[in-house]
Amino acid sequence: MPNRKSPAGATERVPRPKLLLSIVNKDDEEALKEVLNEFSLALVFSFAGMGTAHSAVLDYLGIGQSEKSIMLSLFPETDETLILRMMRQKIMQYRVGKGIGFTIPLSGVSEIVSKGLVGAATEKTLDGRGIMHAEERKYDLIVAAIAVNHVDIAMEAARAAGAAGGTVVRARSTGNEKSEQFIGITLMQEQEILLILSKHENKRAIMEALNETVGLKTEANGVIFSLPVDRTVGIPAGDSEADRMEGKNG
Repeated sequence: MPNRKSPAGATERVPRPKLLLSIVNKDDEEALKEVLNEFSLALVFSFAGMGTAHSAVLDYLGIGQSEKSIMLSLFPETDETLILRMMRQKIMQYRVGKGIGFTIPLSGVSEIVSKGLVGAATEKTLDGRGIMHAEERKYDLIVAAIAVNHVDIAMEAARAAGAAGGTVVRARSTGNEKSEQFIGITLMQEQEILLILSKHENKRAIMEALNETVGLKTEANGVIFSLPVDRTVGIPAGDSEADRMEGKNG
């Protein structure tokens, strides 16, 4: 993505769409949509999930054994700090245990979507000093697609390796015949997708633990991968990127 120089000489990058992944209580789904509609222009997709956290870590991530709304939102990068701040104020209400949200960089997006979202924020600029770089990232999203009825053993292994909790989404494996020929394993059609927000330093240990207990060489036939996470909201005060950004701007 091309950069440009601001009048003050600071590097600015042309804004781009980003992905916001939010996990909130079912009752807070409409409130989150209102935040996105009021403070940004976003494409929003939602689906149901189930939390896995033990009560001991419920206050950490807000993911208990209850139904959750998982929302994927494409939004203009220039609105990132504002959206996370408003989520913290209006939904998390400055308390942990009300849900989490985190942004994920995109490597590509439909040109029509990009122009529509970024075009709505043409009057805004993105200061290069606010851009998240790989070495600054504190978290990763670990995704494990495993056969049904293996989530408990997966989360037990993940917690032992440093995970606090996760969210489960029921899914189906479809159209993977060609891939299965190359990896030599038949994937179960009925699957569950386990999402774990992990501190960067714990990612490798958690992924290795998952691979050992529910990986492709186990009965769970798990496919495990991770995605980079930029900024976060809804985790303990001081550990959230939204808190750090608010402190910089204050």
